[in-house]
Amino acid sequence: MGTSSLLWAGIGYLLGSIPFGLLLTRAIGIDIRRVGSGNIGTTNVLRTGNKGLAAATLLLDAGKGAVAVLIARHYGGLEAGMLAGVAAFIGHCYPVWLKFNGGKGVATLLGVALAAVPLAGLAALLTWLAGALATRHSSVGGMAAAVAAPVVALALGAPHSAAALAVLAVILIWKHRDNIARLRAGTESRIGQK
Repeated sequence: MGTSSLLWAGIGYLLGSIPFGLLLTRAIGIDIRRVGSGNIGTTNVLRTGNKGLAAATLLLDAGKGAVAVLIARHYGGLEAGMLAGVAAFIGHCYPVWLKFNGGKGVATLLGVALAAVPLAGLAALLTWLAGALATRHSSVGGMAAAVAAPVVALALGAPHSAAALAVLAVILIWKHRDNIARLRAGTESRIGQK
């Protein structure tokens, strides 16, 4: 790995590791790690009852993935962009500041996909919305979106981006292993449930 690759990976990781859900809820006196699942992502922020903070968390977590891809691609090309996007996703899921205990990566993956292959990102976003609305389980929508992103990217003729998004999908599904167990047991909480 060359110096420039390390640079883009480092920038991506640092961007991705900004725990927006934690910072936003802390600003109103709540430690999101003590709410619901303890996760720092959008769905758990929504459990505080503050829809505005949940929406801000969604946009900022997606935005950091997209920004990492766009900045690195502008200055270093497509491969640098995807490397920074993957690193941003890993930074979100495993931030050094929180002892590598971060979010599950749905919003950040959507941001990376939208910036890397916009139509694949849009397809993933619509898949997430459809899955979440149909089942009322954000986890189902998120995992379906993660699978849709690389499939659509590959269909659109972007094999390198599809491969990177497939790696992110595998990590995201691994991060959802507890959700999968709860879904199987019928105990997974539904959207809007505190």
